Amino acid sequence: MNHRRKKRTNQRLKARANEISARVSKQLGADFRDIRDELGERAPELGNQVLKKSKAARDEIARQYAKMDVSWARSNPARAVRWFLLVGVLGPLMAWYMRRRVSGRHVFNWDMPQPVIFVANHSSHLDTPTVLKSMPRRWRSRTAVAAAADYFYKSRWRARAVALLFNTVPLGRHGGGLGNGATDHVDKLIEERWNLLLFPEGTRSRDGDLGKVRSGAAVLAAQHNLPIVPIYVKGTHETMPPGQNWPKRLPGRLFSRRHKVEVRFGEPIPPRDVSERHIVMEQVKAFWEREGEPESEAPEVDVLVMHEALRRQEERSGSEDRAA
Repeated sequence: MNHRRKKRTNQRLKARANEISARVSKQLGADFRDIRDELGERAPELGNQVLKKSKAARDEIARQYAKMDVSWARSNPARAVRWFLLVGVLGPLMAWYMRRRVSGRHVFNWDMPQPVIFVANHSSHLDTPTVLKSMPRRWRSRTAVAAAADYFYKSRWRARAVALLFNTVPLGRHGGGLGNGATDHVDKLIEERWNLLLFPEGTRSRDGDLGKVRSGAAVLAAQHNLPIVPIYVKGTHETMPPGQNWPKRLPGRLFSRRHKVEVRFGEPIPPRDVSERHIVMEQVKAFWEREGEPESEAPEVDVLVMHEALRRQEERSGSEDRAA
């Protein structure tokens, strides 16, 4: 009796649980349909709200970067001061520590229209003045240098100093900065036909080796339909590595010696679609890995020499067969 009573009790509890579950499911389904219908009706409104907030955030980012930018550094008086500082002050100072050699300057011909995007490897604070000093004056005077906003633009006085000396513009270096207003001021510069020098590694290499290469330069090139000119810089890391505040000369038996520094300009890389930005940067990285040297070409083969070698090989093979 106790067993049958217990069985009936379990059956009633199970039936009750099924009934409650069915009611809950029915109610949840109805609630879900109501929410879905309400969201469907409010979708345009919610979408507009999201777009407004996104546009407001973009505008705010653009305002902040525009506020950081030292635009007067691109005026004619500032350009004249910059030329004097780079050629008359920094030039002789750098020549005391470095013996600079430049190759590939043939890319600066009248057939390559400005603007372009220059991209260089980065291992020293000397990279920027070294690259700028290696350009023809008419190109250097129309080139802006992207500088890390979180490093050079924390202090207004530092921002003014580097902007006057190197014509820098603030740019984020940790990725995610493109397309959200952070490059509006850069886009405006390019539209005004300023060249742009970028360091796609984002920061100086601590050991002189290549770091992670970001694709922002290729995105900008695609958006503005500009070629990319790769630049390889060698020797600046040894002259003034990260953590050192002043260049140094090499020790010698009697007198110290200058460091050998090379700057190599590569052939322009045509712009490609944004979806192929990584392919473009792989070309840049391959140029750096070759240390700016041209791609190896297949050696020329003299057909007559090859024919003579094959003939002699066949004669030797025939002699061996007869001897056997």
